[in-house]
Amino acid sequence: MKKNRRNFIKKATAVGIGAAAIPKLSFGASTNNVTDNINSTKPKVLFFDVNETLLDLTAMKNSVGSALEGKNDLLKLWFTTMLQYSLVSTVGRQYNDFGIIGAAALEMVAANNNIKLTSEEAKKAILTPIRSLPAHPEVKESLERLRTAGYKLVSFTNSSNIGVETQFKNAGLTSYFDDRLSIEDIGKFKPHTDAYDWAARKMKVKPEECMLIAAHGWDIAGALWANWRGAFISRPGAQLYPLANKPEINENNLKLVADKLIALK
Repeated sequence: MKKNRRNFIKKATAVGIGAAAIPKLSFGASTNNVTDNINSTKPKVLFFDVNETLLDLTAMKNSVGSALEGKNDLLKLWFTTMLQYSLVSTVGRQYNDFGIIGAAALEMVAANNNIKLTSEEAKKAILTPIRSLPAHPEVKESLERLRTAGYKLVSFTNSSNIGVETQFKNAGLTSYFDDRLSIEDIGKFKPHTDAYDWAARKMKVKPEECMLIAAHGWDIAGALWANWRGAFISRPGAQLYPLANKPEINENNLKLVADKLIALK
């Protein structure tokens, strides 16, 4: 009887150890994907992505859609191709203006879908409308409220320095920001961790004192992996990356994000 009991305990222990050694697999969500309560401490610097986060891309999407002969179903493919090749450039230690990469990606998508498009036509379809995009309706008031609450506001974009300067002037956003940062100055596109590390150093703050506000899941993921805090704006079609931790704020416009940030002590 005692011998049988000892054998049972040995087998049970072995099974327990084996189960602990086997990683738990999850499809569709990471085990780290638990939303914590919002951190009650104010971030020292709020970093803002620009395109789609602050500026409405509708005019550029219409322009790109026209270049693709009205095949608007190709718009998402174009954007993901642009993002893919910006990261290909970063990994290959190369740098080109984000708009130029976007034009090259547009040529590729057009060619794969038997659409005739020259390099100049591709550039015109992107660079002309992107310079004069309007801000989303709630953006200016929300930025003003955050400034009044004492926050330091910094734009942080994959676009070039002259590109975002022109965008802000045309959209009337220049006066709301304490500084503008472009990855052009480091030559590595977000979401490379080095880009976030560089931005924190530029503002003379620790990573954990930074918060990125963005409407792109890949950008929020990159910021969180760099030990930043995050606030996601879930514009239509935007999704968080399921394999990254969730940011502490997730709202569908900047006003609601601002409400939560202003409530912090």
